[in-house]
Amino acid sequence: MSDLSILGLISHASIPVKLVMLSLVGASIYSWSLIAKYRTVHRSANKQLKDFEELFWSGADLNMLYQQSGQKSERQGAEALFYAGFKEFMRLRQKGLTADAVMQGVTRAMRVTLMQEQERLEAKLPALASIASSAPYVGLFGTVWGIMTSFLGLAKVQQATLATVAPGIAEALIATAIGLFAAIPAVLAYNHFMANSEQLNNRYAMFADEFSGILHRESHH
Repeated sequence: MSDLSILGLISHASIPVKLVMLSLVGASIYSWSLIAKYRTVHRSANKQLKDFEELFWSGADLNMLYQQSGQKSERQGAEALFYAGFKEFMRLRQKGLTADAVMQGVTRAMRVTLMQEQERLEAKLPALASIASSAPYVGLFGTVWGIMTSFLGLAKVQQATLATVAPGIAEALIATAIGLFAAIPAVLAYNHFMANSEQLNNRYAMFADEFSGILHRESHH
């Protein structure tokens, strides 16, 4: 085996090692697609939260804000919490329920919406964690298999030298390298997105509590 380039080593790898490499490349591509998707989702969520909070706390009329929000086909983040809470508030109040009953319904509605927002921010993030935790071991399996194949091949050689075994070991180690290449971005992205999701959910919960306080005062008027 004279070609010791990366591509040359990969092309000379055994079929099981090639399958391992291929699966790791597929996992890496999927990982990067999730990273790109959730980067957009979280950036949009941060901007939407900032914009809506500025509008809400600017003293905008709640009924007008509710009507504007109702005209949208989709609402996210704090706006979704506001819409769900105010919609339930208006519905239960029209039924003539007590203030406590109205606020219980509002709290339930916003709790459900908060869970939906958390799901939107984190739905497929566990896949990143799975890739991060499993890819190095899958790569290690490919490396062990490749090294075993290399040493078994020595039985057919009368004189074993470093030049004889080195290419086989090198091609096997590429599997571990690809595994790390798939795992490292995945674990960094997972930690980043989970931290950002937790921060967003805490801010959503704070908004829901503050909005509940406003509606509670309104319900007792």
